[in-house]
Amino acid sequence: MTDDPRLRGPRGSARVPNSGRAPGVYRSSGGGGNNPPPRGTAYGRGGQRPPRRGGSARPRWGRIALVGAVALSVIATVIGIGLWSYANGLNDDLNRVDAFAQLVGDRPVDEVDGDLNILVVGSDSRSPDNPTDGGNARTDTIMLMHIPASHDKAYIVSIPRDLYVSVPKDANGNGGEDAKINASFAWGGVPLLIQTVENYTNVRIDHVVEIDFSGLKEVVDALGGVEMNVEQTIDSIHKPYRTFEKGVNKMNGEEALDYVRQRYQFSDGDFARMRHQQQLIKAIMDKATSMGVMTDPSTLNGFLKTVIKAVRVDENFNLLDVAIQFRNLRSADLVFLTSPNQGTGESPTGESIVVSDDGAAAEMYAKMRLDSMAEWVTAHPEAVKKDK
Repeated sequence: MTDDPRLRGPRGSARVPNSGRAPGVYRSSGGGGNNPPPRGTAYGRGGQRPPRRGGSARPRWGRIALVGAVALSVIATVIGIGLWSYANGLNDDLNRVDAFAQLVGDRPVDEVDGDLNILVVGSDSRSPDNPTDGGNARTDTIMLMHIPASHDKAYIVSIPRDLYVSVPKDANGNGGEDAKINASFAWGGVPLLIQTVENYTNVRIDHVVEIDFSGLKEVVDALGGVEMNVEQTIDSIHKPYRTFEKGVNKMNGEEALDYVRQRYQFSDGDFARMRHQQQLIKAIMDKATSMGVMTDPSTLNGFLKTVIKAVRVDENFNLLDVAIQFRNLRSADLVFLTSPNQGTGESPTGESIVVSDDGAAAEMYAKMRLDSMAEWVTAHPEAVKKDK
């Protein structure tokens, strides 16, 4: 047990049954100390930051996205050779979403100057396994990306879409019950998902990026394909029923998207799909920063244009700020993790869910909040996800 009060859970990290909230230190604008807010509430008030300790202002970075991380060094190079107007045009072409204005209640307080937390929301609107549910959009991919103040790493935590959590009530009365975490996106869009993730992790989200995984097909094709290490030979369950042979495979966009959609053939099911999505991100990043792309103006332009089309960011995202701040980031600097859990189980109503490991989650997210993820990873090397 740590002696640091910031790392202790409230009242010994006890948890309300089925609440889905990782225990930790919860703060409110009323100085509530270690008492968590009532279930069904979240931290949010127009996306504005509370005063920071010491009164220092946070550096204005803008946002880093899932595929924005892939493009950091590429865009930094574009800026470095003087093509500011081109880079500005890319930033202007980004689609925007009002992610924070509708948030209600108190939000987690920033603990450290200089770090950055980004919620990455991915969907797969054209996946054969993901029909719309009553017209409501659903998110297949939820990742919390932590950039430390040192800017030398990116810790990307995949949150299982079926993780059973307490979904707080938003400004429109949506939510207010325990459910799978991706239900918050279907019920209240990005704002309610932000509230839910902050409520669960006690980590303040600075920025949000939405990406449709089906849009990555064009990104991969613009790069001329990517190499993926297939962990076991499988036959796709989707037309045209491709066979993916174990080992390194060169894939075009359609093939790569087909592979990362597979889950039933793997013993760990949806966890395998999350692992393969992470693998695809790294493959895209490796190819995008290769000399062949960097020295070919046509390929470079096609890649950047497809990236811009594939994402939607919040209103203050600034592509140039991101590129300058993280210009040295490479795929080797991405550390992939999964939110601590106890595997699958059943909800009170009998549906299949992923059960939170509250103690381990509290420890990891507290380290994220204190910008000490390197320390946590060193202590838990088995948690780092690697290609099989």
